[in-house]
Amino acid sequence: MSFDFFLPCPRGLEAPLAAELAEIAEIAAQHLNGAPFTAGAQVPGGVHFRGGWAAGMAANLHSRLASRVLLKIAHRPYRNEQDIYALAVEQRWEQWFSAHETLRVDVTAIKSPLRSLEFTTLRVKDAICDRLREKSGARPSIDTAMPDVRVFAFLTATDCTLYLDTSGDPLFKRGWRLDKGAAPLRENLAAGILRLTGWQAGTPLYDPMCGSGTFLAEAAQVALNIAPGVERRFGFEKLKQFDSRTWQALKGAALEAKNTARGSRGTDLQIFGSDISGDMLEKARANFERAGLPTIPLKQLDARDMTPPASGAGILVANPPYGERIEVRGRNARGELREGRGNREHRDDDGFRRIQEEAPDSEFFQSLGNALKQRFAGWNAFILTSDRKLPGQLRLRESTKTPLFNGALECRLFRFDLIAGSVRQRPQGDVSAAG
Repeated sequence: MSFDFFLPCPRGLEAPLAAELAEIAEIAAQHLNGAPFTAGAQVPGGVHFRGGWAAGMAANLHSRLASRVLLKIAHRPYRNEQDIYALAVEQRWEQWFSAHETLRVDVTAIKSPLRSLEFTTLRVKDAICDRLREKSGARPSIDTAMPDVRVFAFLTATDCTLYLDTSGDPLFKRGWRLDKGAAPLRENLAAGILRLTGWQAGTPLYDPMCGSGTFLAEAAQVALNIAPGVERRFGFEKLKQFDSRTWQALKGAALEAKNTARGSRGTDLQIFGSDISGDMLEKARANFERAGLPTIPLKQLDARDMTPPASGAGILVANPPYGERIEVRGRNARGELREGRGNREHRDDDGFRRIQEEAPDSEFFQSLGNALKQRFAGWNAFILTSDRKLPGQLRLRESTKTPLFNGALECRLFRFDLIAGSVRQRPQGDVSAAG
């Protein structure tokens, strides 16, 4: 039997996610018999796909880029909240879960004419509870913190779609990252950025401001073929459709791959990191250990003093600090302690905190740009930032810029192709070099 799924992802990663789903389909085909696993349309914020129940489990286990795997339950036009209630109460929720499981309902909308999403959420919840009480004589309890079952309703201006969440906690919560910095980068966004860079296992990868090591851990898991969800639990395990035998086959293969990776040497991965803060490096090492990774070479180093960690050219990737994030590193390698600057704190729905500085540290980024120009010829540098003026701060010309979102924060991934010489010595149309 085939089902329709939707995988939301950070905006800007739809095409990489579709490519990843094609790869997961090949993995699933090696271990599963059943309905074909086919990627569908890309839409802003996610990708559709169709496949059997096992395909949904495989997507949860192996997707590095998706935020969730949502099972489509129903879709219909609506005009008011009663239409949405009627749609929800008609669905056979009892085939998926019982009144003994706790429930949470979330509603999101784009250009919906309804006045209150809170009231709409209440109507969906009432419909599901009324349906289960009619069929079983009991209503499920509501738990907004740690529910057994999550139902999502998505509203456009004219249509309502109901989804059953098969993931539980968001998929970017891999289960290994307990220590993080002041502005953590979501794991699935880090994995998506690595795809956008074109990095391949074996190519040198360097993060000179690695913080708690998100880029490095994601890259190492790719290089070692460790499934991102191998150490966590999923929402589908609490649903009636859960196929434990198929799941054990999928997870068993993933665990075998992870156990094989334990014998690898970190120096063989060509993955390197540094940070000005020794405390952050200790957090990164602890995260790597929890993720089952070998020792990844790390140095305590001011990014302005960085040098290539490998003999050949590679990929440099960074989510650089601003203002308070620079200060949280402590004293830099030169022994200087900068004065704090004003900042604003932004918090998204998952509780992530991002410090945004009022005025970038010009000297820091100018020196960082000089280090890139002078020491990293032949490398490709990819820098994620919410500051669109970063190329000017670095005094580098970007070759590409890709819009991405870290939670609700709009960012750009700037690519700099670092080649010897200066822009002044090149034709006016060459924008790939450093200035």
